[in-house]
Amino acid sequence: MNFNALHAIGAFRRTRRLQRKLRSREDIAAWREQRLRRFLDKVAPRAQFYRSARGARLSSLPILDKKRVLENFHLLNVAGVTASEAWEAIEKGERTHGLVAGYSTGTSGNRGLFLVSDKERFTWLGVLLAKTLTDFPWRKYRVALALPASSALYESASETGRIALRFFDLRRGIRAWREELEEFAPDTIVAPPKVLRALAEDPRQLRPKHLFSGAEVLDPLDRAAIEAVFRVTVRELYQATEGLFAVACPKGTLHLCEDIVAFEWEEPVAGSGLVSPIVTDFTRSTQIMARYRMNDLLQLSPDRCSCGSPLQPVQSILGRSDDVFMFAAADGHQLLITPDVVRNAVVDADRRIEDFRVTQTSATQVEVRLPEELGLELAGKAAAAVLQTLRGAGAAEIDVTAAVGVSTPYDKKLRRVHRDWSPAAEDKR
Repeated sequence: MNFNALHAIGAFRRTRRLQRKLRSREDIAAWREQRLRRFLDKVAPRAQFYRSARGARLSSLPILDKKRVLENFHLLNVAGVTASEAWEAIEKGERTHGLVAGYSTGTSGNRGLFLVSDKERFTWLGVLLAKTLTDFPWRKYRVALALPASSALYESASETGRIALRFFDLRRGIRAWREELEEFAPDTIVAPPKVLRALAEDPRQLRPKHLFSGAEVLDPLDRAAIEAVFRVTVRELYQATEGLFAVACPKGTLHLCEDIVAFEWEEPVAGSGLVSPIVTDFTRSTQIMARYRMNDLLQLSPDRCSCGSPLQPVQSILGRSDDVFMFAAADGHQLLITPDVVRNAVVDADRRIEDFRVTQTSATQVEVRLPEELGLELAGKAAAAVLQTLRGAGAAEIDVTAAVGVSTPYDKKLRRVHRDWSPAAEDKR
């Protein structure tokens, strides 16, 4: 057995052991503080950006975002690899400084960049397997990955000898590899929800036993359609360039990975009850990821999951904070409307609506689009519902138009509620 497999097995066993050891919120808090102290004293200072972190408290470190990480990429990894060197390695399919570089597809082409060692790749794999495939490694799996780009992280799984892994490139479109998928006959499929739904609409001979949704928000509309066909609970994977943040348990509840990541919280829209995470991954030692601000909107659950895990359950991921709609209120103040409010207005307008797009295109303009087969009349009904909701929330001068015809992009993330406008951009005109 090679060292990579040993790293994966070690991480798998540690994760399973922690699942038995961490039985309360107090246990998790104590574990978090212990690992953070080691991370701040021994791991983070290896990167030039955090040379002064030894002995510091987490709250004293700066909060970073994607732009600042890319600008300081060489200072945030222990090998001093620049962003341009990492991109060059990716393009050539080579390593750089003995490390694996990778990227996330991002939204609208806004890609994130990461750097990992082999040990980290297989540690990640062991953690993921322990949290997802409950009877691994006692049985073998056939796993289909339908993603916009292959990842060295996922590809590590095939080296365990217990997983047959096949990658299906979404950039080619589903039709290009659908027959190959049928022939592979996977028992496990990992894909964005739009892909799982497309497969559910034309299941043919597919009989998966495990379905994992990742890369995008899992809309309840898609979950219901997928589960109705395959009779399998769709389990979410919440991860990004910055780390693995949450995995759904067999009950279908998404749980934060508090055994490997420390979470802090911000409330982008006051009074909404929604929060955005600031994450510190205390298992990473090549590219330090400390106090990174995510732009996702989460609704945390106040109740403990019936599965028994004390890890914080997430009621739902509701979109991105930069897709919050922005309007002028009647009193002149800025009004913020979160994506979930807009989504609910559309789906509550008529039970026939199972797909839609709502886009804010200017300070006063919103467009509601439905599939062409639903017709302009129903689109108008949905637009009227959105207008009523926005005005009821206090938006002043707004116009909501209706249209038909929606497309599903497979090479980038699907956002049903999207703000394609910003005050800053308008001010520059």
